[in-house]
Amino acid sequence: MQPAPFTHTIRVYWEDTDGGGIVYYANYLKFAERARTEWLRALGHEQTALHEKEGVLFVVRECNARFRAPVRLDDLLEVSVTVEKATRHKLQLRQMITRGGTACVELAVELVAVNAVTGALMEIPIAF
Repeated sequence: MQPAPFTHTIRVYWEDTDGGGIVYYANYLKFAERARTEWLRALGHEQTALHEKEGVLFVVRECNARFRAPVRLDDLLEVSVTVEKATRHKLQLRQMITRGGTACVELAVELVAVNAVTGALMEIPIAF
C-alpha cells in the first residue's frame, strides 16, 4: 500500500518566469526537485545525512513532463510526490504541479541510488 502523496507549496517568483510572465519550462524541474527534497525531509531523511552517513545520492535517471496549463508570476502551486514503484535501486515517482486544483504539469520521474564516490548503483538504504 502506497502512502498518500506528499505536497509542497511553492510561490512563483519573477526569477521563475520568462519574458511573457509564464514560468520557464526548465523551472518546473526545479520545483519538482524541491518537493522531492522536502518529501525526503518529511520522511526523516535529509539528503546531506544520506550522503555523509550512507554514502548515497539519489540521481534522476529519467524524467518525462507533460505541460497542461501555464503558470504565471505570483501563482501559488502545490507540488506533489507519489511513489509509484520502489525497488532495491530505483524509485519511480509521479509528481503533479497544480494551481488551485488545476493540473499544470505532470511528471514521471525515475530516481536511482548511486554511490556518492564511485557513481555505481547501490541499494537504497531506506524503506519506501
